[in-house]
Order: sequence, then structure tokens, then C-alpha cells
Amino acid sequence: MPKPGLIIVIFGLLIVAGLVVSMVENQITLEGINQGNGKVSSIESLITSVDIDKEKSPIGIFAVQIMEFQENTISAKILDPSNTEIISEKINKESFEKEFDVFESGTYQLIIESSIDNEIYVSSAIGSLPDADKKFILSIISFSVLIIGMIGIAAIAIVGIKNRNRSV
Repeated sequence: MPKPGLIIVIFGLLIVAGLVVSMVENQITLEGINQGNGKVSSIESLITSVDIDKEKSPIGIFAVQIMEFQENTISAKILDPSNTEIISEKINKESFEKEFDVFESGTYQLIIESSIDNEIYVSSAIGSLPDADKKFILSIISFSVLIIGMIGIAAIAIVGIKNRNRSV
């Protein structure tokens, strides 16, 4: 039988591999998404831009997160490459996310505005919708490898404890 130390190292490497796959999954999810943050007020807006290729992704997504949420104070709008407003939304919750159709390739802008003078800290993101199939496959692989590694480490620990109790 192989040495327990070697088996622990192998299962530990499986856990590390699962974490690495999880990081790759996050990179793929955020690929093509630009983020911005800053303060908005009645005189200051936050603009986040991204280039979207209609051929690669016919659907875009944007998200807004408000740190000091106040009802009916923040609005968001999306401008297409020809500077035509395609979406206008009042943000009525702390975190908001919505998809939009990409009709032409080019630079899309997310503009966040406030109707009050007080500065409110806001985070924004806009980009193409991540590939759900890639994300799903990578999350299954990551989860499976992590679980196998953890079960292996737990099994080695249980066997080690039982063997120790027998030798006493």
C-alpha cells in the first residue's frame, strides 16, 4: 500500500486543481465585461463602456450595485454605438442586473445618474453575456475535483485515526 503522506499530497493537489479551475471559470465569466465604480450625484455621472461584437454575443448584460441605497434616486441607461438610448431604468434595489439585445457591434455605454445632490457610491458592470455552457462545464469540473479531493483527505484521516486506535 502507498504511503499515507503521498496519498494526502495527491488529494491535496486535487483540491488545488479544483481551486485553479474555479479561478479560470471566474476569468471566463468576467471575460468581455468592463467594471467601473465611483460616486454619482445630480452633477456627477458614472460612465462604463465596453466593445461588444454582435457576432460573438447577441445579448449584453449590465449590473449596478448601490452602496448607500436610497429609493428612487439612481437611474441607469444604456447607449448603443450610435449613441441611441436603448434602455432606461430606475434602480429600485441595492443590486440590479438586466440583459439587453445587441443589435450592432461597437461600443456600448452604461451611464448611471442620480437625482440627488448627495454623493452615492456605485459599482457598475457592462459586457456581453458569458457563455453559459463553458461556465457550467467548468463549474462541474471544479466542484467535482474539489469534492473528490476533500473526500479523499477525510477518508485518509478516518483510516489514520482507526489505525492509530488499533495500535494503542
